[in-house]
Amino acid sequence: MLTVIGEALIDEVVRPGRKPVPHVGGSPLNVAVGLARLGHPAQFLGRFGRDAYGDMIAGHLKDNDVLVPVAPDGLPTSVARAVVGADGAAEYEFALDWELPSADGQGVPSFMPAATTLLHTGSIAAMLAPGAGQVFDAVVAAHPSATISYDPNARPSIITDAGYARAQAEKFVALADVVKASDEDLLWLYPGTRPKDSARRWLAMGGTEGPAVVVVTQGAAGPWAVCAAGEAACAVPPTAVVDTVGAGDSFMAALLGALVDRELDGAQRRDALRAMTREQLEEILRYASRAAAITVSRAGANPPTRKELQEGQPHV
Repeated sequence: MLTVIGEALIDEVVRPGRKPVPHVGGSPLNVAVGLARLGHPAQFLGRFGRDAYGDMIAGHLKDNDVLVPVAPDGLPTSVARAVVGADGAAEYEFALDWELPSADGQGVPSFMPAATTLLHTGSIAAMLAPGAGQVFDAVVAAHPSATISYDPNARPSIITDAGYARAQAEKFVALADVVKASDEDLLWLYPGTRPKDSARRWLAMGGTEGPAVVVVTQGAAGPWAVCAAGEAACAVPPTAVVDTVGAGDSFMAALLGALVDRELDGAQRRDALRAMTREQLEEILRYASRAAAITVSRAGANPPTRKELQEGQPHV
């Protein structure tokens, strides 16, 4: 079982001259759906309300065969308004609440799943109090048995203090096995430092307990990654861009799915993950890039299925 912890929300997509169109979203939720569409059993731990938008979220997760152990609550479902410009890029405005069920008497989060081989989190969930502390507790609890993946997916309009965000990100990076960040994330977190240099620093963070691989997405320039064996990169497949909503999340889901396909999930496989070759890393980047390219070719956060990826090019 693959577990994703984080925010669920409604993306109200606003295009020039049109009425807002609601889409189910939230970076971690999108990753959970992306994993399920790629054929991996996934569960999503987040919060949403008992309202019309919450019903949309619950229906979307059910339709995509994502398990949801945490029931809706009495707060309003969170909303992100994505204002899409003429170039297809989206800017966000948020109205959200972020908190999860409390820990038990032993300090273990009451929502912490058993028998998960991979735990992914990031974005708002790992930054915004009070839920961010609960998510970190879940990562600590899962670390002895599961692969940990993290995507900061920085939202400066919500977390305005870059120093705080940097400290939060580094807490999660030190415990993560797999980290993905955009070049924009890294430039905001470490102004004046080249994103690749920041990624190399993250790779060294935590010593033998830190990341095995750090990936930097660079938009049309294509992804770049670093692991113990060295660096890898690939080009972005050509595609007509409708919008970029959910592209990074589709990339993240496919990146993790490729690792699971190679049986590199689970704490007992950390040594194998650290032994990844540059050639393997490049294959994984190509796979994840195809997923992102499909997503940007259609409206909203709409990750591809395994069949769609295989139709474009045989899985490597």
